[in-house]
Amino acid sequence: MSKSTTERLSEYMAYRGINNNALTVAAELSVGQIGKAISNNSGINSSSIEKILYAYPELNAEWLLTGNGNMIKESSEPVNNRSEEKKGIPLIPIEAMAGYGQGDSQVMQYDINSGYKIPELEGKGVKYLIRVSGSSMYPKYSNGDLLACKPLKDLAFFQWGKPYVLDTEQGAIVKRLFPCDEDIECLECHSDNKTHYPPFKIPKSSVRAVAIVVGVIRLE
Repeated sequence: MSKSTTERLSEYMAYRGINNNALTVAAELSVGQIGKAISNNSGINSSSIEKILYAYPELNAEWLLTGNGNMIKESSEPVNNRSEEKKGIPLIPIEAMAGYGQGDSQVMQYDINSGYKIPELEGKGVKYLIRVSGSSMYPKYSNGDLLACKPLKDLAFFQWGKPYVLDTEQGAIVKRLFPCDEDIECLECHSDNKTHYPPFKIPKSSVRAVAIVVGVIRLE
């Protein structure tokens, strides 16, 4: 039985080492669209296919749609991050969910806005910006601050005490990470606003992606 377009896309993502969120950002797709399509093995509309092929020009359209030919185009140029190259660093909107879980600042991906050209962040591996909403990381980060995030591939190494963005099963959060002495399979998450946001543990297995915060942009 031949594979579907969705299955071939999943195969390409595994080959490139990218997850649903990375592809969503690069191709400027609706949040959750790719994850839902892969989970249900449902079809992907032509408009989304065009965006994916534009974001990843090395991907062979014929192979993706029909399975014929090779996955990667012959003599294809290295894949560039279209958002960074043409539009600067993309801003991913976020908002806080009051009363949700531990009351933490949640990172919610809704849409990709125009990118920002920030010379000071060039060469630091920053792939996206998020806007803080909430007070759990105050006074380090205030409501409205833009955090410059560098995604990490190796989740086995953390700089303890540094601020990270964690994409978890219950949403994404911004926290300082520390080792959990009681359980090596967990991480201990700390807020800077310790009075109202006590530390809590999170299983490493529930963390789907990690980015370290390498800079902040603040307006008075």
